[in-house]
Amino acid sequence: MKWDEKLSGSVQHNNSLLCVGLDTDAEKIPGFLKAKKHPVLVFNKAVIEATKDLVCAYKLNLAFYEVLGAEGSLVLEQTIAAIPHDVFIILDGKRNDIGNTAKKYAQALFDMYKADAVTVNAYLGKDGIAPFLEYKEKCSFILCRTSNPSAGELQDLQIGSTPLYQVVARKISEWNTNLNCGAVVGATYPEELRLVRKILGNHVPILIPGVGKQGGDVEKTIRYGTNSQGEMALVNSSREILFASSGEDFASAARNKAAGLRDMMNTYR
Repeated sequence: MKWDEKLSGSVQHNNSLLCVGLDTDAEKIPGFLKAKKHPVLVFNKAVIEATKDLVCAYKLNLAFYEVLGAEGSLVLEQTIAAIPHDVFIILDGKRNDIGNTAKKYAQALFDMYKADAVTVNAYLGKDGIAPFLEYKEKCSFILCRTSNPSAGELQDLQIGSTPLYQVVARKISEWNTNLNCGAVVGATYPEELRLVRKILGNHVPILIPGVGKQGGDVEKTIRYGTNSQGEMALVNSSREILFASSGEDFASAARNKAAGLRDMMNTYR
């Protein structure tokens, strides 16, 4: 199935733009789980089971799995296997390198782990992005205006009279010949989000981190990030949902947070 068909189906089936970030910090999971054989996997499976009817996507940040060493690959694979087949899967590694190395990154994420989408860094230009875009059935979310506080140190630099992040947004449109480019824009910069959506038009999806713990405004995120049909935005929340409780009720607490955020977003669609 092509990425946009799967994403649209997931959005409609669960009436949701919520992407839950499975950025599972092994040090922060409930203490009683740490006696389990694979505590992060047990935690992830419980969160997925509790939230799978509330989300359009799950995003797994690779750093939280790579830090586990050899176990991390197993946990990553089995977490992916636990996600329902009709829910969109994003692997967040922000990969990029020269063309040949980028090709291997793309093979690892798309062929080995079977991601529907990945995050990639545009700093090397088109030849660092092209190997990902060759996977026409998959989506590549290209970093555009990130959610972190120091993002503007580079992303607001003026190229002539145009901020760099807008130059990148225009490049995303230019590179989108296979209709499989997306953008990453933080909810913490709503005006920039509005301008990027205007540049990208209706058909390019935007992955939007920064609500929840980072403080992004939900109403502005939905108003500025979605297209004219109220879609093509994946609003990510990680820590606020994952670690809603440190007790035995962690999964139900995660569900309550996810349901509240999904329903709030839907009031603004």
